[in-house]
Amino acid sequence: MCGITGWVDFNRDLSKETSNIRKMSDAIKHRGPDAYGEWIEKDYAFGHRRLIVVDPDGGKQPMECTVEDDSFVLVYNGELYNTEDIRKELLNLGWTFNGHSDTEVLLKSYAQWREKCVEKFNGIFAFAIWDTEKEHLFVARDRVGVKPLFYTEKDGGFLFGSEIKALLAHEEIEPVLDKDGLSEILALGPSRTPGNGVFKGICELRAGHVGVFDQDGFQTWRYWNVVSTAHTDDVEETADTIRYLFQDAVERQLVSDVPLGTFLSGGVDSSAITAIAANYLKKDTSKEQKQLDTFSIDFEDNDKYFKSSSFQPNSDQDFLGLVVQDNDTKHHNYVMDNKQLADLLKRAVELRDLPGMADVDSSLYWFCEKTKDVVTVALSGECADEIFGGYPWFYREDDLQREGFPWIRSSEVRESLLTDTWKEKLDLHGYMLTKYQETIDETPEFEGDNEIERQRRQMFYLNMHWFMPTLLDRKDRMSMGASFEARVPFSDHRLMEYVWNIPWEMKTYRGKEKGILRKALEGLLPDEILYRKKSPYPKTHNPVYTEAVVTWMNEILVDPDARLFEIFDREAVIKLVESEGEEMEAPWFGQLMTGPQLLAHLGQIDHWLRKYHVKIEA
Repeated sequence: MCGITGWVDFNRDLSKETSNIRKMSDAIKHRGPDAYGEWIEKDYAFGHRRLIVVDPDGGKQPMECTVEDDSFVLVYNGELYNTEDIRKELLNLGWTFNGHSDTEVLLKSYAQWREKCVEKFNGIFAFAIWDTEKEHLFVARDRVGVKPLFYTEKDGGFLFGSEIKALLAHEEIEPVLDKDGLSEILALGPSRTPGNGVFKGICELRAGHVGVFDQDGFQTWRYWNVVSTAHTDDVEETADTIRYLFQDAVERQLVSDVPLGTFLSGGVDSSAITAIAANYLKKDTSKEQKQLDTFSIDFEDNDKYFKSSSFQPNSDQDFLGLVVQDNDTKHHNYVMDNKQLADLLKRAVELRDLPGMADVDSSLYWFCEKTKDVVTVALSGECADEIFGGYPWFYREDDLQREGFPWIRSSEVRESLLTDTWKEKLDLHGYMLTKYQETIDETPEFEGDNEIERQRRQMFYLNMHWFMPTLLDRKDRMSMGASFEARVPFSDHRLMEYVWNIPWEMKTYRGKEKGILRKALEGLLPDEILYRKKSPYPKTHNPVYTEAVVTWMNEILVDPDARLFEIFDREAVIKLVESEGEEMEAPWFGQLMTGPQLLAHLGQIDHWLRKYHVKIEA
């Protein structure tokens, strides 16, 4: 994985702007500490930070391809999992290759098929190609949006980067938060409207979209979406197809020239990835690595303080040993100190460029840092719950009927924490409903759906474009913050396309949450794992963490330079801190963002406003 930056401007000589492109690239050095490359011409300038995973010599970037009188220059962040399939097709068309990197395959795919090349790719990617003949910049993002790409237009020019901080490093781009940006943070945070970069003038290329910037400006269009049709396979055929697609996705994502492993929670999703990966490594004669490394995280004294709930019925640690033993993996269990968990909350904000998911972010960053000591790449189980319907809001009728996002049930409380001035200026509930409805209206409908099926299809689409991207953002920023590559097999677009049309009765086969996935995995996992109830990403239950967060918030409350109270009412925050966040019953976001997690999020907002010198426009 890598970090990419670039600038196109037809009205300035960018060959004199070397310092700006280097500042932009330096801002995301963590994404690629192994190598730096740049390509600077009069009309365009590229910077590239590389984390070497495949073909150290043959994958250097920026990369150029010349065809007769035309040339193409590429900067690319991602991984293609069907590299060899495309390479064979290009070889048959007369192309030759200098190395075995997916970078060269991607670039020559564009040279062959131009904008249509993205339809060939199976992978995660964000890339930009300068087309000399057409004198335009082509940008693209993978179907699901695993890899990020932000951009802004400035005085007729176009700047892009893997992270927002790359854009803000440019001397002419200011961190301004207008009314809509503030509404994104307060009404929707830590999620974001698809394509919204929160800061004024900053956007994100949407998942499944491409764009072209030329002298007429920037135009984007969608190249992929799920398509709603009738599902005609029976249960056995469906389970067999899921198993094939999933196993193929996992095995494709094991391509690497460096050691790799899997994140293992003991849940169905990560355990299935682990089982397939472990078996594949044992059989693959081309790989030196024969025993799979697996990694898990827990928190100090969690066994002592863990409390079960409807969202988190049991501890993952009870199940890890079964998977490790069954697959003969080399397991690494990291136990995080709760004080350090709190200390890394600020670093997590700086990696996300926005207030995030509190300790869920900071613990993942720490976990990736620890894992990086052993391997450079790991496969992870994100996206399974979004596509198979693993969250409570898929089957709870009140959530299906709820007005707005079921994971944002706190609009009234959010508004109650604001100062009187912002209560008058902002309509958080209305803003949230508007963004919700925009996605509902975009949902691909199927005329054969009855009312409840239509609502559930909308719920899946909401999850695909809102909840899942929030988790993918977290995984990308925290892993790349540790200069570490995380891959997500459940995001394979072929699997997503197929599962999209499986009816709910089949998805919940035998009345089980994600029942059809469990059936597809029969024989691969022990029954104790296969049929355990879903448990979310682990969080700490230790009061030491609560104490650390409360202390932080108390420091903010007495700090004359605190910026939190430019937005939030001081007295309301005091009451919240005194109750250790428990005064708010509904989670701020998702299932578990209550109590100390909520206080940590407020602390992150204050740190973000200060660290980024955010200017708030009334």
